Amino acid sequence: MKNYNHFIISVLTLMLFISCQDDDNQFGAIEAPSNLQIEHTIVNADAENEFGDGSGMVNFTATADNAINYKFLFGDSNVENQTNGSASHAYALTGVNTYTVTVIASGVGGTTSSATSEVTVLSLFSDQRTKDLLTGGEGQSKTWYVAKEESGHLGVGPLDSATPDFFAAPANGLADCFYDEQITIADTGESALSFNHDNGGVTFFNAAFNSVGGGGGPDDQCLPFDVSGEKSLTLSSANSTLPSDLTVGTQLNISDDGFFSYYINTSSYEVLDIGEDYLFLRALSGQANPLAWYLKFTTNPDGSIGDSNSNELQTEYTDEVFSEEFDVNGAPDPNIWNLEIGNGDNGWGNEELQYYTEDNVIVEDGFLKITAKREQTNGFDFSSTRMTTLDKFDFEYGRIEVRAKLPEGGGTWPAIWMLGSNFPEVGWPETGEIDIMEHKGNDPGVVYGSLHFPGNSGGNAVSETTTVQSVSEEFNNYTVEWSADRILFAVNDEVYHEFTNTSSTPFNNPFFLILNVAMGGTFGGDVDPAFTESTMEVDYIRVYQ
Repeated sequence: MKNYNHFIISVLTLMLFISCQDDDNQFGAIEAPSNLQIEHTIVNADAENEFGDGSGMVNFTATADNAINYKFLFGDSNVENQTNGSASHAYALTGVNTYTVTVIASGVGGTTSSATSEVTVLSLFSDQRTKDLLTGGEGQSKTWYVAKEESGHLGVGPLDSATPDFFAAPANGLADCFYDEQITIADTGESALSFNHDNGGVTFFNAAFNSVGGGGGPDDQCLPFDVSGEKSLTLSSANSTLPSDLTVGTQLNISDDGFFSYYINTSSYEVLDIGEDYLFLRALSGQANPLAWYLKFTTNPDGSIGDSNSNELQTEYTDEVFSEEFDVNGAPDPNIWNLEIGNGDNGWGNEELQYYTEDNVIVEDGFLKITAKREQTNGFDFSSTRMTTLDKFDFEYGRIEVRAKLPEGGGTWPAIWMLGSNFPEVGWPETGEIDIMEHKGNDPGVVYGSLHFPGNSGGNAVSETTTVQSVSEEFNNYTVEWSADRILFAVNDEVYHEFTNTSSTPFNNPFFLILNVAMGGTFGGDVDPAFTESTMEVDYIRVYQ
């Protein structure tokens, strides 16, 4: 545990030293900041939209002579500290409202000066879903705990990344005081939510800010710090730099210098993802050279996400972004699907025995049907179909669910899988491969979920299996839940394989979908001499983010 804590301390102490070393050479005369000026720009305000675009977003700039820090009091109980005098704030109160903004400029020796300014801005922001998930709904409350059982429950990375590339904490790898925290968020019927933070009187401090808790050296992390008292939490539009598929787009703003468990001198947090029992936040530390911090929370007091006594999939993703229901008879939709023809290079690199055609697939009666047949086709003994969504549909992170009934017969090798969309440029296995479902007709009922990537490809893939009854007689749901932190494989919502994803794997880019039924090969094995034909049927494919 100490090694991980010291890693964070070392990184942040170095950055703190770099940012402050020039100031420490000499203090000079102690003078209060003077000539304090406040300017603001309402985002997307113009002649037709005097008060902005409805996001409530305003950019502020404060300047003063002899100032080393600026404290912004935005007039809605939210506060932010900035050393460079620049701050952005999203106002949440619906309608056109006027706020009195106060800036306190601090100089050496603790001297201060202040100034005020008014800003009138329009906010039309609303995110009832996030509000309800935070609290359980009107009149309800939820208590949130640090998700200590999850890797990356605290992480840090650069501003231009969406992942904790510098450090991601392993499960239970940090100071105990961090794990004693609990935060209760309640919906009392007011526009702002109630925010109560119980830290047992001790807070886990970022090393750059431990002086706030009265600490001395960089090793002082768990420090006495009073966070008692009810605060308010408002939701506003996030001034996000992340792609829209990696963020909810909502920012949480806590009044009176409140914060989520780890002190990094900010009260504003962007919601990257949220579910019934899962909250994933990103925040920028309030220092001259800010970093992006990531925090995970859960409603389970033991720090796990989902039911720790069950393998049932607890999804993080609920918004459907893609659906292929196969409800139009005929050939597969050419706007979604490519049909690959031939036997590839050495049977697609696997010594497969079939030749892929356009004639072995049809959409009929609400189902996609791929049929493998024993027939002479272009010099091969078997025919089948392989279809992809390359350059037509891909996605990065989310839940993909495919409801399918599998073919039967020794030698059949049906697969529902994905490759990285950069496959044409980088090749395999560098692109990464996610096998949502693979099945051997020679081993009926055993379903495989596998990952291929450099160092773990071919026969050395990271793979697990589960037994499913009647795979060729009944439809089953084959699911992959994929995030920057983990990849889960499930059948009928029962998780059987969990992989810890990191920034070093290729599973942090868009992937496209592949459906096929192969024959024989290195995985399918010997073909039953009695085999004539068999079909994989797909009811639907749905993607949620």
